[in-house]
Amino acid sequence: MSEKTLTIQILTPEGALFDGNAQAVFLPGVVSAFEVLPDHAPIISALQAGEIRVVGTEEQRFPIRSGVVKVKDNVITACVETA
Repeated sequence: MSEKTLTIQILTPEGALFDGNAQAVFLPGVVSAFEVLPDHAPIISALQAGEIRVVGTEEQRFPIRSGVVKVKDNVITACVETA
């Protein structure tokens, strides 16, 4: 049985910051930080200053100043301003 993964793109005005797969993504939502796992319900959220953590075979962290994120069908697209 294959484990489901997330496809994530983190985009900035300068270009792609990250484009790959993950098992979990942690995001700094404006109301509250939240985690996205495979089969998460669709959501669009504003992001505040903090960091996006992408957990796959290793963990990567991306500091951001602000942004928005869309989650749908195991695809995460974050448009952000970097810190």
